[in-house]
Amino acid sequence: MKVFINGETKEIAEQFNLLELLREFSLPSERIAIELNKEVVRKKDWESIAIKDADRIEIVHFVGGG
Repeated sequence: MKVFINGETKEIAEQFNLLELLREFSLPSERIAIELNKEVVRKKDWESIAIKDADRIEIVHFVGGG
């Protein structure tokens, strides 16, 4: 299945939920926001939302500092 993550096409072999997708790409779940098809997804919903073919996902990392 093809999905678009941060503007890049990625092939994933099986259907994932958002939390599993983060694990698949070794991304931390802290200080991250996820947008799925132009809608921000609450962290508590990541595990219950399945990714579908052609979904557009934006993952933003928050960095502290000054």
